Amino acid sequence: MTGQEFRMGEWFSVILTGLVLLVLLVAGYHAHVTRRVARRAETLVPPPGKFFTVDGNRIHYVERGEGRPILFIHGMGGTQFHFSYPLFDRLGADFRLVAIDRPGSGYSTRRRGGPVTPAEQAAFIARLIEELELERPLIVGHSLGGAIALALALDHAEKVSGLALIAPLTRYYENVAPEFAALNIRSPLFRWLIAYTVSTPNAIKYGPQTLDFVFGPQQPPEDYAIAGGALSLLRPSHFYASSTDFVAVAETMKTQETRYGELKMPVGVFFGTADRVVNFKENGAWLEGKVAGLDLEVLEGAGHMPHYSEGDRAEAFIRRMAAKAFGA
Repeated sequence: MTGQEFRMGEWFSVILTGLVLLVLLVAGYHAHVTRRVARRAETLVPPPGKFFTVDGNRIHYVERGEGRPILFIHGMGGTQFHFSYPLFDRLGADFRLVAIDRPGSGYSTRRRGGPVTPAEQAAFIARLIEELELERPLIVGHSLGGAIALALALDHAEKVSGLALIAPLTRYYENVAPEFAALNIRSPLFRWLIAYTVSTPNAIKYGPQTLDFVFGPQQPPEDYAIAGGALSLLRPSHFYASSTDFVAVAETMKTQETRYGELKMPVGVFFGTADRVVNFKENGAWLEGKVAGLDLEVLEGAGHMPHYSEGDRAEAFIRRMAAKAFGA
């Protein structure tokens, strides 16, 4: 080896070492910011409900009211706040309302090897219904929670009385929309690294665009950050759970979407035509003729969160489905 080659090797080693150190410094900085924001979020939006453990998963849930039970299942990236905030005051006088943070989401934890696919989460919720002594509840599922509610009705029909689905995911999707690209992380290790370094800073940076995508064309409530629990979504464990759910859901829907003719219980769907997250025609209108007696309520111009923007109609929809499910 010549002296020049030796010096070039030294310079390459120095540059490589410097790049590694730079990457570690940047990652360390983002990890510090993530921890700080997560602690602040937990201070401003502490868990408002109670905890109990089911099959090794520590579940956070909120409960209000008495009467026939209604169980609420939130969507991907959501929490129990997506129901307790807009709906509990409307329904709590007449029903026993229970909204959970699904395993891994919000303030719930998911054990290693815990439920991920819609079918697995449905089996878990069947166990949760037993543990909470909910007598054949009406299931209200939003978005991915709708897919899980459908799996629950298909595989554990004896546990539930009916479904009230809000903007539900009902079908297999092949292509990943650009808005979901950040969640499409196949490697669990890389998913963990992203979650605990850059996910929170990115969520803050792109927060306005995300809210517009989820709520648009309507606006989120002004107090959505704290009263609506949105700040709790900035915690890295929540991102990890959302990415895990996203990666697991698509393929499992291939089989599920062929089985909806098996449903014998009352099923209602509440869907906005301007939904940017879950396509109405492909997931809502498509169900007509495939589910016997389907109660489809279409909201012209409404986005993915119609239980916020159309509160009176959402309340009436859930009450109507409760009357059908519980036999009026």
